[in-house]
Parts: sequence; structure tokens; C-alpha cells
Amino acid sequence: MSYVVLTGDVIASTALRIPDLDATLAEVGGVVDNLADWGVTARFARRGGDGWQIAMDTPRYDLRVALWIAARLRRLDKTRATRIAIARDTGPLTDTADLNAAHGAGYTASGRLLDALDGGARMAHASGGAMHSTVVLADHLALGWTQAQARAVTLMLPPDAGPRASAADQLGISRQAVDQALHAAGYPALDAALTAWEAAE
Repeated sequence: MSYVVLTGDVIASTALRIPDLDATLAEVGGVVDNLADWGVTARFARRGGDGWQIAMDTPRYDLRVALWIAARLRRLDKTRATRIAIARDTGPLTDTADLNAAHGAGYTASGRLLDALDGGARMAHASGGAMHSTVVLADHLALGWTQAQARAVTLMLPPDAGPRASAADQLGISRQAVDQALHAAGYPALDAALTAWEAAE
């Protein structure tokens, strides 16, 4: 039994109007509602003025969820982004709905890792080694996504995502346009990496 904690804060939050900051954090919180469709139990809480935290009982999806958050924010606005620090721990997911009252090594490690992020880094994994390296490379790909690419990636990242033709219908564009957006976003390589990441669990 294990869980994972993702802790983040909105980048350049002081430049956002309060309604825009609230909308950004609401988008992150909305991820938790959708995770039930993945068979994942998760909790969300705001932290401070521009921070947030998600805890979930399916650690293998940690990178997929981090990238899904990044994609969902980028589709809102080309400048909208968040830092994300990931940490896993053994034990059950907290029963409390208030993550600010939760405690454990995963919460501590995730929070400290976020505080330690510097430079242009936006994502990190407390496990270090190959896991952290993969997260850094995935973050580099996500950094270059356009809004059009982010819209396509958002629809394809869920593990039960339908065919690309379905994404095209939802976006009101051609299947070819979806293919082009995903290719430019580096999604084929990212999808292969996520499949390998999750199979290792």
C-alpha cells in the first residue's frame, strides 16, 4: 500500500488577477474530480495564496497526472503554469478531506522538494535517479507546448483516452490536425515513456 503527493504553486501568481488565480487553482482541483474516472482516489487542497496539493492512492500515475495538470493549465492561457514536486510514501492515503491537516513522509518530502526547486525547473521527483531524470525530460517537453498542442495532449493523456478521431471531434478540428499537434508536442515519445513508467510499478 502506498500513496503519492504532488505539491505545487502557480508560477508568476502575483501577475494574475485574483479571478484568474482562482480559475487556475480550480483547474488543478478539477483534476481530482476527473481522477475518479481513472479508478484513482485523490484529495485536493489549496495551500496559502497560490499553492496547492494533491494526494492520491495510485503512485504509478504521478507523472501522468503532473503532465495532465501542465497541459490543462497551458490550454487555459499560454503563460499559465505551475511548479510540481512529487514524492511517494508507503502507507494508506489519508482519510481526511483536509490535506492541510494530513501528515507523513510523502507530504514532508513533497513540500521540501518544492521549496528546493530553483532556476527554471518546474517539475521534480523526490525519488531521484532515473525517476527524477524522466520527470525533468518530460517537463522540458511540456514547457514547449502551445495552447493547441496542450488541448490535444489534455484529451489524450487519460489512460482510458479514446481514439484520436474522438479528440478531433471534441476539439472541432480534423484528425490530421490532432496528429500534427500531438507529434509537435512530442506526445508519441511521451506516451511510450509513460507506458514504461507505469508498467514498472
